[in-house]
This record gives sequence, C-alpha cells and structure tokens, in this order.
Amino acid sequence: MKKTASFSRVVTAPTNGAAGVIPAVLMYCICFCENKGDDKVHKFLLTAGEIASLFKKGSTISAAMGGCQAEIGVSSAMAAAALTACLDGTSKQVMMAAEIAMEHHLGLTCDPIKGLVQIPCIERNTMGAIKAITACEIALSSDPKNAKVSLDNVIQTMRDTALDMKDKYKETAEGGLAVHVSVNFPEC
Repeated sequence: MKKTASFSRVVTAPTNGAAGVIPAVLMYCICFCENKGDDKVHKFLLTAGEIASLFKKGSTISAAMGGCQAEIGVSSAMAAAALTACLDGTSKQVMMAAEIAMEHHLGLTCDPIKGLVQIPCIERNTMGAIKAITACEIALSSDPKNAKVSLDNVIQTMRDTALDMKDKYKETAEGGLAVHVSVNFPEC
C-alpha cells in the first residue's frame, strides 16, 4: 500500500501491474458462486493475502525482481486459492489451486511497452483471472494426494527462475515486447 499525492490510499494485489486479477475473480465469486454473504469476501481476501505472504517469504512478488511471473503469476495463485476456499475446498485443495495457477505462469517475463502497464499487463490480468478460475475448478475436482507438484516446489522454482532471468526481462522495459513494439500512448 502506498500514499498518492492526494494522500489517498492505493491498495495493490499484490502489485499495481497485477491489480486486476484479485478483484476480477472476487467479482466472479460474488456474481456466480453460491452466495454466502460478507463472510465470503473476508474469506477470499484473507486466503489471498496468506498465499501472497508465502510467495513474498519464499520468493518475490516484485516484477523488478522476478518478472511478470512474480506479479500476474502470484496474483493468479492468490485468486485461485481464495476462490477454492470460498467454494469450500479443503486446505490441500486451496494449496493445489494456488500451485496450478502459478505453475502456468513460471518464466513469464515483464516487458511493459515504454514502461507503462497498459501493454501487456492489462491483457495478462484477464488471463491470470481465467487461469485462477480454471485452477480452482481443477483443484476442486482432484484429489490433492495425487498431485505431483506442491506449492512449495512452485515457489522455489519461481525463485530460481527469477534469479536466472536476465534483468532486461524484468520490469526494466529493456527487453521483450518493450523493445520490439512501438506504441504511442496519449498522456493520461
């Protein structure tokens, strides 16, 4: 959380570039899942926050350190776990959902064009939300004891991948789409 120039708060989940995944999946939960009142919102946000803390402690949630896998990947894992918890998944299914969502973001670079999040972050937020919902559905229909990959394995792999990733593929806008696409954005 940071203060803006107007002294209001900006809350990110887990970061500005990935701030669309959590609210999108929460809105999906509110609109399309069995209504359980305000407790569902609290459960969703608390679960998402705990998953974020596991990633922050075991790896990173910063695109500057880990590429987009650390932003959209982590937010997708947070949302998948939270949705699974709200749909009464077991704690093992919650962890499995987070693992599935993150596994499919491993190695994702961060290449904001001209350093702005409009491209590709906005599109990646939608894909992260879809992957979170899908990961939840897979986890709820699976037996976690048959899982081959654990959330701890994925967090460690993400950390190792982040350390191996060249800086130009992180939040520097010096690689990937950022150098191969020329787009003029009007001033906001």
